[in-house]
Amino acid sequence: MQNRKKDKIINDPIYGFVKLDKGIITDLIDHPYFQRLRKISQLGLSYLVYPGAHHTRFHHAIGCMYLMNKAITQIRNKGHEITEDEAVGLKIAILLHDIGHGPFSHALEHSIASNISHENLSILFMQRLNEQFDGKLSIAIKIFQDKHPKQFLHQLVSSQLDMDRLDYLKRDSFFSGVTEGNIGTERIINMLDIVNDNLVVEEKGIYSIEKFLIARRLMYWQVYLHKTVISAEHMLIKVLQRAKELISDGKDIYTTPSLSVFLNKNYTLANFETNPQLLDDFAQLDDFDIYASLKYWKNDTDFVLSSLSDMILNRKLLKIKVQNNEFSASEIKNEIGKIQEQFNISENEAEYFIFSDKVSNSTYNIEKANINILMKNGNVIDITAASDQFNIEALSKRVDKYFLCYPKLK
Repeated sequence: MQNRKKDKIINDPIYGFVKLDKGIITDLIDHPYFQRLRKISQLGLSYLVYPGAHHTRFHHAIGCMYLMNKAITQIRNKGHEITEDEAVGLKIAILLHDIGHGPFSHALEHSIASNISHENLSILFMQRLNEQFDGKLSIAIKIFQDKHPKQFLHQLVSSQLDMDRLDYLKRDSFFSGVTEGNIGTERIINMLDIVNDNLVVEEKGIYSIEKFLIARRLMYWQVYLHKTVISAEHMLIKVLQRAKELISDGKDIYTTPSLSVFLNKNYTLANFETNPQLLDDFAQLDDFDIYASLKYWKNDTDFVLSSLSDMILNRKLLKIKVQNNEFSASEIKNEIGKIQEQFNISENEAEYFIFSDKVSNSTYNIEKANINILMKNGNVIDITAASDQFNIEALSKRVDKYFLCYPKLK
């Protein structure tokens, strides 16, 4: 009797049953590099504000692939060719688009290694997997890097209306409970078409795109850039900076073996490219390395390391002020002085508890890429011209907000 492998199915809380293609797709999902995404939180420390936001990059990647399957079917139904090899490439590219994320996703993106984006590392992981799977990821890598002759393939993976954004808005809305982010992914995908090798949306999908853009704006300020989340994630950055500083000064502190590699030295992208072992070391890192280290650090003799670790673990977060203008140097210095006096610490140590920076968000970047609308008369125009709701300046204007974190004094 012939032994036939059954299709694998994942029950997703957003889309229901998601079928996983046999072969390279399931092989990649089963690979340790991908399984690690189960231990990387999608929204960093947002669960400290929204207790349900414990979903992972694994959930998100599977959801993106589900939407990509839908998009491929829809575009083929509109009469455009996507070969079977290109379809597999698309699914692999979207499945692995976030594989380079480190612990707590964006929160520690530039803290574990020096100025390396998760996209840089995703490419390195894809190239390594391509070697292991005898070149089966070659088309996916071309699509991901926008080197494939069909430009719209890359736009499905990375653009202002890609499967990544469609999934994370809907998924993050669901798990955080912030209903403003709940967008009509099915409707948007059904409206997709291709004109002159570019992704477009049919005119009757305008209102769905308007809702998508508004949802994105609201989710950024309510979830991704929520002021309490900003405080918590910057505290996490500060605690790793302190650990690195103490180690460089010769102090012996506990770290997990995986985290120790990156706290002992500042690695750049060039180091990853010339030292293959570094990628495997990075592949061992996840949220649990950070949690385990924080649990040890809260009992450390160093005041800064122990205080910040305890504050994060027990949600005793720094207070935060947010305003439209920069905080004055004198205001920051005044706060630093108060902390020095209360805790009898140096100015350098006080600066771990008092710090200011800015966060920025623009809903729609027309200079970077367009969301194009296919009008009934055959013309293709930008959403800002097609919509009667939006004015381009308000939509594409970058909004900067400045924040100051400080401890609550007794």
